[in-house]
Amino acid sequence: MTSWQLQTAKARFSELIRTVKSRGPQSISLHGRQEAVVISMRDYRRLKKGGSNLADFLKNSPFHGLDLGLERNRTASRRVEL
Repeated sequence: MTSWQLQTAKARFSELIRTVKSRGPQSISLHGRQEAVVISMRDYRRLKKGGSNLADFLKNSPFHGLDLGLERNRTASRRVEL
């Protein structure tokens, strides 16, 4: 990922956008620290669309309902001296 200084990104904004479309995400730095990333609308929509939570992901998994034969260990806990 290419890093652009903020003042360069502002001065060459059209070029920055073309670069995002052709080469992917571009980083913007301010005072030597990376502060932002510019991504394409296509990438943004793809990232935004994948907003399911872990419970939904597991429910939609092809392994949902698969019996793994796991059992809980019901023995008493052990004593630990502190």
